[in-house]
Amino acid sequence: MRVSTWNVNSIKQRIGHLTAFLAEAKPDVVCLQELKCQDESFPRAEVEAAGYHVETLGQKAYNGVALLVRQPLTLTAVRRGLPGDEADVQARYIEGLVAGEEVAPVRVASIYLPNGNPVASEKFPYKLAFLERLRRHARALMDAEVPLVLAGDYNVIPQPEDAADPEAWRADALFRPESRAAFRMLLAEGLTDALRACDPRDGVYTFWDYQAGSWFRNQGIRIDHLLLSPQAADRLVSASVQKHLRGLEKPSDHVPVTVELLDA
Repeated sequence: MRVSTWNVNSIKQRIGHLTAFLAEAKPDVVCLQELKCQDESFPRAEVEAAGYHVETLGQKAYNGVALLVRQPLTLTAVRRGLPGDEADVQARYIEGLVAGEEVAPVRVASIYLPNGNPVASEKFPYKLAFLERLRRHARALMDAEVPLVLAGDYNVIPQPEDAADPEAWRADALFRPESRAAFRMLLAEGLTDALRACDPRDGVYTFWDYQAGSWFRNQGIRIDHLLLSPQAADRLVSASVQKHLRGLEKPSDHVPVTVELLDA
């Protein structure tokens, strides 16, 4: 089973890139973030024509997450929204159970974690509270001992080696000590950072800003992660970054990250 995560930064603008990626890489599950559209505006027909079942949690002009599952795999028990705050109406979390005739069930979530900037605003406490809610929910899901993949744009740079220029991010919510500590607490529940487990090298990035020639100078950061429960980590075969997609015309500022898991 191949599971990919990708912040597409507007599904309407990137639908051509997405369908090309589906045809090229043939991922079994795709976790999308930052759709920037409501559910009824998602280009469902194009994705279904590519052979994928679609579940979305959209929001007008902002946020938005989706799960795409390649048929004949099935997607059931879909949850929309992260538990822990009934007042939170931001479209940032969707999960479901993926299975098939020859594929043991895997629970997969698509996550668009808050950016948190500016740090002095209410956005930063919201980011930290979201991370804590995610930690608690992950713990509850892991108690069921079904393989779990928490995939998405975490808006967290875990370590200095995950940024080409760490000092440039020192005061940013993505690299603040509080954000990194909350991310470590999430990992401490027993989750494995799949990409780091497979590729510990420096210079592995998933995001390049549109400004200041970041892509051409390779001034990237690693903020898109797939975290695996022990049962999923036992099935981990490989993890990779599809960096070439950042070089497309009018690309997202993020690229897909993909893990391959044994079917059972």
